[in-house]
Amino acid sequence: MDVDPGMQRRLLDLAAVDTELTQLRHRLGALPEEKDVERLARERNAAKDAAVAIGISIDDLDTDIRRLEGEVDAVRRRLERDQQLLAAGSAPAKQLSEIQHEVGSLERRQALLEDEMLGVMEQREALQSDHDRAGAQLDHVESQLVEAEKLVQAAVGDLDERIADRTTARAAVVGDIDSALIEAYDRQRERSGVGAALLRARRCGGCRLELDRGEIARIAAAPPTALIRCSECGTILVRTFESGL
Repeated sequence: MDVDPGMQRRLLDLAAVDTELTQLRHRLGALPEEKDVERLARERNAAKDAAVAIGISIDDLDTDIRRLEGEVDAVRRRLERDQQLLAAGSAPAKQLSEIQHEVGSLERRQALLEDEMLGVMEQREALQSDHDRAGAQLDHVESQLVEAEKLVQAAVGDLDERIADRTTARAAVVGDIDSALIEAYDRQRERSGVGAALLRARRCGGCRLELDRGEIARIAAAPPTALIRCSECGTILVRTFESGL
């Protein structure tokens, strides 16, 4: 294929735009801001799980407290009834003795229940402090997550704008180049990732390999309109004064 040297050099402009687009799209697919969002989302979920687990434990203790309050109340009512019977003294002596014995048992039972309830309430108080701290940590992480998500949105918006700008620039460059040459360039770019590159100091700008003397001699002997490819990677080589021919 014979191609005007000026159009061949235009391929370098196209390759530069494509390199920018590749870098921008790679950046879009691997935003460091997104890693922060993922990390904070994991921290948020862990903090939420911790708060929920503590909340469940508090609910269990509340159930125990209500049960103990009911038992204490029942013992207190039974104790008050027995004390009233003793105070009246109208029951037979044997029954009064049995009531007196039961009063002692009820008093001991009430004391045990109240001690147990106090212990449970102290546990609940400690868990409530843990729950408050877990809630504060959750709020803090969620606030950080919101800010991190805003940074991601800003980064994505900026990259989208730059990609759109470079895409427009690419279309303008493509419009200056013969369609057959664009097809050859695109095919090579699909194969190796680089469609065209500068031959600089006898080195291919695509694969970065230095060409041997025989290959350099062949390229130097080719007319300026000849479309030259790297013998190693197939990249279209554009010759300029930097080529060292």
